[in-house]
Amino acid sequence: MNKPVIFTISAAWDEEAAVWSGHCDDIPAAADAPTLDGLLAKMSAMALDILADNHPGVLPSSVYLQLNALREAEPAAA
Repeated sequence: MNKPVIFTISAAWDEEAAVWSGHCDDIPAAADAPTLDGLLAKMSAMALDILADNHPGVLPSSVYLQLNALREAEPAAA
């Protein structure tokens, strides 16, 4: 079994555009999507597409993505 290689994606909610904007300098990649699941799917595809160019020797099966998301707290509905 290969040792996991973890790439951290930093994401923030853009209220005006109504999308999650995320980036990872280690891959390197950036994307926007209306949902966190959509953002993760885009970043995952990008990471695997450019893995060999940016991280030779790292197997795709050892790649994991960690998502750190930031969004302003919203009051609970009454």
